[in-house]
Amino acid sequence: MSILKNLLKDTTIPKMVKIKQKFDGSHIENVAQALKDELQKPGGIEQVKPGQNVAICVGSRGMANIAEVTKTVIDVLKEKGAKPFIVPCMGSHGGATAEGQKEVLEHLGVSEEKMGAPIKASMEVIKIDQLENGLPIYVDKIASQADAIIVINRVKPHTAFRGPIESGLMKMITIGLGKQKGAESCHQMGFKYMAKIVPQAAKKIIAKLPIVFGIALVENAYDQTCIVEVVPAQDIEQREIELLKEAKKRMPKLLFDQIDVLVVDYIGKNISGDGMDPNITGKYATPYAYGGPEITKVVVLDLTPETGGNANGVGTADFTTKRLVDKMDLETTYANGITSTVCSPTKIATTLENDLYAIKAAIKTCNILDLTKCRLVRIKDTLHLGEIEISEVLLEEARKHPDIEIISEPYDLEFDNDGYLQK
Repeated sequence: MSILKNLLKDTTIPKMVKIKQKFDGSHIENVAQALKDELQKPGGIEQVKPGQNVAICVGSRGMANIAEVTKTVIDVLKEKGAKPFIVPCMGSHGGATAEGQKEVLEHLGVSEEKMGAPIKASMEVIKIDQLENGLPIYVDKIASQADAIIVINRVKPHTAFRGPIESGLMKMITIGLGKQKGAESCHQMGFKYMAKIVPQAAKKIIAKLPIVFGIALVENAYDQTCIVEVVPAQDIEQREIELLKEAKKRMPKLLFDQIDVLVVDYIGKNISGDGMDPNITGKYATPYAYGGPEITKVVVLDLTPETGGNANGVGTADFTTKRLVDKMDLETTYANGITSTVCSPTKIATTLENDLYAIKAAIKTCNILDLTKCRLVRIKDTLHLGEIEISEVLLEEARKHPDIEIISEPYDLEFDNDGYLQK
């Protein structure tokens, strides 16, 4: 028996119970039609002229209906007589290569074939301005040559800083459209100043480039689109402040303030820029963001297929599995940390042979006297918190919560012969 197996042999995993967490589930039933209606409002598609080359900026963030939204914009532009094309806008994601960024979009269902429009992917940028402190501002060269630019992004709390504007249209304009070089520039001063740098740079870009409008999306706690709004370029800053407030109200959360062990089945860039959203886990990579439950130990078990080997976020966990580490693309993962200047999320967490031992290690180190009373929660990922699993010790608390429904009897987690959870 190995040293680690011997250390963990007497650690037991508690019985689990399935529960439903209830959130506001209101959402848009027909996102495409809602967007078409928005595009016809003043300041929308009327700004685009027939024959114009229109760059549609699409990012890599986890976003419901991103392919449907992009296709709808393309179809409306074509009806107008314009010539739309897609520009990947995702900073250093996709391994900071043009081909890698195109592949990221294809993983999200945004391919040339499905969209009926070309994807013009390049990492070439131009410097168009600089901030008062001398920080250069870069933008995608291809997009800069378009007659009109449309930016699509989800508005949500950022994972590493707090401010009136966090993750949304202005961040897409500044960092996404800036590609690797622009993202690197914006991150150079660190997240301490990001709340100021993002809007300052975005305003200068809006003044210099033909950005006609942004399409802002807000999602509910069930990963469904609840707001889709076309925002004219001159209104983006003020409108995004209000949309962020709404996004924060709509976010899912774990309905337990203190958790000993959180097990996360999957992390990935399609789930969060940080692999798993620290707004959910409370495990932030910088001191400039805050919120979420008190969690002692975090285990991440696997990568999503869509992340393409990018394991950014594994470093904010305490334990992981050999399976996840074997799937890591180190260059892609490390490019994320080097560009953002925050490298703790790209470190490799303590790696165990399989799910069984990773979970046992987290339980053994969760700093409670009676390990059989471990307050353990298991989630698929940080986007999907409607149905989760909790350990028996949390049952009494769950029964008293008005927004929790218990949907199973206690059961043992089942592992296959290789020690991996049977999902």
